[in-house]
Amino acid sequence: MTLLLDGERHAMVRLDAGWWGADAGLSGESYGFLIDGDEHPLPDPRSRRQPESVHGLSRTFDASEFAWSDQKWTGRQLAGGMIYELHIGTFTKKGTLDSAIKRLDHLVSIGVDFVEVLPVNGFNGDHNWGYDGVLWYTVDESYGGPEAYQRFVDACHERGLGVIQDVVYNHLGPSGNYLPRFGPYLRQGSANTWGDSINLDAPEVRAYIVENALMWLSDYHVDGLRLDAVHALIDESPVHILQELSVRVDALSAFQQRPLTLIAESDLNDTTLVTPREGGGYGLQAQWSDDFHHALHVALTGETSGYYADFEHLESLAKVITRGFYHDGTYSSFREKDHGHPVDTSSMPAWRLVVANQNHDQIGNRAIGDRLSAQLDSGKLAIAAVLTLAGPFTPMLFMGEEWGASTPWQFFTAHPEPELGEATAQGRIAEFAKMGWDADVVPDPQDPATFENSKLKWSESAEGSHAELLSLYQRLGELRRTVPDLTDPSFGHSTVEFDDDEGWFVLRRGATTIVVNFADYPLSLPIGGTLLLGTADSVGASSSAVVLPRHSAAILSTPPLT
Repeated sequence: MTLLLDGERHAMVRLDAGWWGADAGLSGESYGFLIDGDEHPLPDPRSRRQPESVHGLSRTFDASEFAWSDQKWTGRQLAGGMIYELHIGTFTKKGTLDSAIKRLDHLVSIGVDFVEVLPVNGFNGDHNWGYDGVLWYTVDESYGGPEAYQRFVDACHERGLGVIQDVVYNHLGPSGNYLPRFGPYLRQGSANTWGDSINLDAPEVRAYIVENALMWLSDYHVDGLRLDAVHALIDESPVHILQELSVRVDALSAFQQRPLTLIAESDLNDTTLVTPREGGGYGLQAQWSDDFHHALHVALTGETSGYYADFEHLESLAKVITRGFYHDGTYSSFREKDHGHPVDTSSMPAWRLVVANQNHDQIGNRAIGDRLSAQLDSGKLAIAAVLTLAGPFTPMLFMGEEWGASTPWQFFTAHPEPELGEATAQGRIAEFAKMGWDADVVPDPQDPATFENSKLKWSESAEGSHAELLSLYQRLGELRRTVPDLTDPSFGHSTVEFDDDEGWFVLRRGATTIVVNFADYPLSLPIGGTLLLGTADSVGASSSAVVLPRHSAAILSTPPLT
């Protein structure tokens, strides 16, 4: 091993346990490592800055030099909160952290509590979804680099917004991944959907993950992490990496005296992830629930291909709302096996499940990246908003959803290697075949237009039906702060009635009732109360009935059932 520092070479010495070191007292800014006589230096696996690319030299960065202004920030608990998921590169026209700051007041106006940022760590190419990262400790320069990230978090805290950073610990991207040159970071002969599995048998690799998580929460003042696809973490250790991570994060939370949140994306439908450690679980705070998305998506669109097949009837939506998961040990036709585990609704609060009617996966992984706004009328978009924000779970919005953005959010890459770009495109076409989608309409991920077409058009948020939908989201955000029933975390607080044939759905949450008409014709239901919100002007309520036009919803203050 040789250290290349500001153009000068310094021999390194082998230390204990496979580590290498250089002489103390060296100083410089631009550096890399030469392994076994290589002439091309490799970046530091813990590099904080990569001003050129993930193939270039690393640059030192001192996170402690930033002048924070959030000393009075005491954090936010997830319970009762609303999350807003965004991708920095497509959130604004410029696609930078600094330009995103200018839109934070908009998020405050709709009642957002947490901004969830898709991965920002170093990737190869000019733009990327973020899930091809290879340098986990960096903030990609295309977004502004690490100091811009600090400015963004500071600006969020100034507005009362928490920040959740999406991190990917289950795989590395296909280009610029030099970790295997430095040590056994990957598991030999083991792969998941996205590439080689991470070697969680090695203590040093586990430390690489845990210390990265602590970096975001300490050096960058982040309030939580969203852990990508934890079902792909293969760990047979006595203490699972997620449990180890939760112990360390809880300790940091105690020291900093502010809530720190870990949210898992999981395909397992298993609440062991969020069960407290003293109860035998991993002790994470929350996990995603895709079953809510699938049940609501089918109720709104009628689409029943692929993994949507089991959610054809309103019974699936009713089960998800009252029991947490639809597949809780039931047969999954898409997986061709029984799937999931029951939720202990008597003890687990519903806020531990994060739900969405749209998110980056459920839009971007469609053949053409089409949002619900490309399929549904304004009435059904309003229904999606009401059931997501007025339901029992922690709601998450995807950027632009709140005004029914007309822009798609497609899968885009900028791999410099043409063969890698082609392989990526072909792999997605194969996935779409299983969903029954037409592969002929799939946009080329490598085409720069695919990236540009996915950027939000903020001007439309003030126009026509877009502005009307935005107003509805703002009203729902206000109701979440003024009607305690809407943030009550008890599963027992919610009861459901529905009629598949007539197309109505009623969710009672204490003294507050959400009534939905999915049907193509108006309905009158014998539910009396005071109208708190109607998604259409013709929604009406009296002491004995509620009247709903086609594709509409109402929120009523009603006497509790006896």
